[in-house]
This record gives sequence, structure tokens and C-alpha cells, in this order.
Amino acid sequence: MKVKNGDKVQIEYEGKLENGEVFDSSETHGHPLEFTVGSGEVIPGFEKGIEGMDFGEEKEIIIKSEDGYGEKKEELIKEVPREQLPPEPEPQVGMILGLATPDGRQIPAIISEVTEDKVKIDLNHPLAGKTLNFKVKLVKIF
Repeated sequence: MKVKNGDKVQIEYEGKLENGEVFDSSETHGHPLEFTVGSGEVIPGFEKGIEGMDFGEEKEIIIKSEDGYGEKKEELIKEVPREQLPPEPEPQVGMILGLATPDGRQIPAIISEVTEDKVKIDLNHPLAGKTLNFKVKLVKIF
């Protein structure tokens, strides 16, 4: 039985960047990823890569940024006065801040530059602009 749009599936996976760094895996989460193909629960390139797979099949999926988290957008890099941040911990490049949206959701912002009076934060998804390499195994079709 091949996976088609609308099927609920479970996938074991490992995601790596082009430099070989693992950024996520089902092993890290302790269970397979479960989603409905075509529902938009995962990035488009991942859904496309899963369609047509058979139960138990393993394969590699390479996802370019346009089918992943999109390209980095310069308008999502902002400078904020340092006094708008909590005094502790000391802001550092690479630190991830959790910002609250008006509807109560949390979005990550990565500090990309720190000066004496300002902090530059990047509101792009951390994987924006990157090619993603997934090794996947289809373990269940509902």
C-alpha cells in the first residue's frame, strides 16, 4: 500500500544540514513522527517526499529551502534596544529568545549581534535558507 494524500502515517527520521549536523530526529523525541499527508502539518518538501512510499520503505529526501522553511528574509531581522531585554541572562550571539505574539504563541528569535545599547534579533525560522537532508523510514500507514 503506497502513501497517498490524506493518509495518516508514522515516520522514523533523521534530519541533517548539508554540513552533516543533525538538527532533529524521531529518536530525539522518543517516538516516530505522526501526521496526515496533505494536511500541512509538516513542511511541503517532507510531505512530497513521503507520498508514494510503501510500508517499511527507507529513503533519503533532500529538501531545498523553498520547499522547507523558505528563504531568509532581511525584514525579519530587527534591532531592539538592549533595555527591552531582561538583564539576565546576558544576551549573547546565538542565544534563542522566546517572543510572545499577541495571540499567545511563542516564536523563537535568535540573537545575531550584540552591542552596548542594541541587540539584533533574527525572527526567521532557524532552518530558513537551508537545504535539509532527511533519512526516513515509513513505519505505519493508518
